[in-house]
Amino acid sequence: MTATDLYWDPFSPELRDDPYPLWKRLRDEAPIYYNDRHDFWVLSRFHDIERAHKDVDTFSSSHGTTLESMSREPMADTGLIIALDPPRHTMLRRLVSRAFTSRRVSMLEDRIRAVCADLLDPHMGGETFDYVQDFSAILPPTIISFLLGVPEQDQEKLRHLVDDVFAIDESGIGMTGEVSQNAIMGLFEYLGDQFADRKVHPRHDMFTELLQAEITDETGHVRRLTEQELVSFGVLLFAAGSETVARHLGWAASVLPDYPDQRAALANDFSLIPNAVDEILRLEAPSPVQARWVTKDVTLYGVTIPANSRAVLVTGSAGRDERKYANPDVLDINRTVDLHLAFGYGVHFCLGAALARLESRIGLEETFKRWPEWQVNRDNAVLLYTSTVRGPLNLPIYT
Repeated sequence: MTATDLYWDPFSPELRDDPYPLWKRLRDEAPIYYNDRHDFWVLSRFHDIERAHKDVDTFSSSHGTTLESMSREPMADTGLIIALDPPRHTMLRRLVSRAFTSRRVSMLEDRIRAVCADLLDPHMGGETFDYVQDFSAILPPTIISFLLGVPEQDQEKLRHLVDDVFAIDESGIGMTGEVSQNAIMGLFEYLGDQFADRKVHPRHDMFTELLQAEITDETGHVRRLTEQELVSFGVLLFAAGSETVARHLGWAASVLPDYPDQRAALANDFSLIPNAVDEILRLEAPSPVQARWVTKDVTLYGVTIPANSRAVLVTGSAGRDERKYANPDVLDINRTVDLHLAFGYGVHFCLGAALARLESRIGLEETFKRWPEWQVNRDNAVLLYTSTVRGPLNLPIYT
């Protein structure tokens, strides 16, 4: 199923502001789409992407999860669990999931509220501030730093490194340029130093817990995490955990002024916020594109994706699929969101989803406590757009 005038790739900056009409065309006209310029296949319908997430034997993560980072051979030596398949993925996930137990996450609520107050209170009484740069981009790395045990004097440095990971390079895509690569190396170096310090000076923090934790690997041997596995998890936690919440809260602040009645309902009844968080994630996925390696032939709609091909799962399109959601282009905070794919699905479901939801809920509650209404300065708003991340980078609001 193809359309001669239909073209999409995640590197097209002209699709930054509104990719949804083209994604709808993909769903309707070419649900299995082939990009011959960059040699990859595209799935855009909700149920196809859901099935792909569940079928990790066919849609493998082991070659990388972004188009520009994918390799023809599996990334066997990586410690990044998002780039691993079972059984090694299962082993490492079981261990690092200890960082996100319900008890540990719930204990962070007071800390999150305190950080929100520190960030938002200075802007009370003013006319405008940048909701992303002054608030939503700072909150998640601050909480992750606290969770891991990053010394307070280093937290600002870590936040700027995370920002630089997603820096826009000359091509306008980001994450492949010198600034981004240097930031990634800086994160690896800093976190490596922290784990090395805990070997000599253990503390009551997660750096120490991860360092001392023992696992039974796929061969049945009991061992501890390697230095690469430890540092890779820390980098993933900072980069993915910071970026998604920052963009999601930015999307919330950007979208809600377009629905003043729903915003007023949220400001008056905080019990509506958890469902609104998932509805906004459905409407505007912070990470709308993921990549997988297809290990064997897959035939859908009469089209065969050959083995050893790259496939792109357009999560952002899945969230707007009329086959799954009624009136999908409209925000409805009362919608029953039984499932969305913004956190992934299956074995790679986001480890930090509970923390992300908690940060988002509290971030919105604390915002509404101070400003039940606000408007966005659209002329000076800027979107961050890479091959896998999309959301507000700068969002000046009038309070």
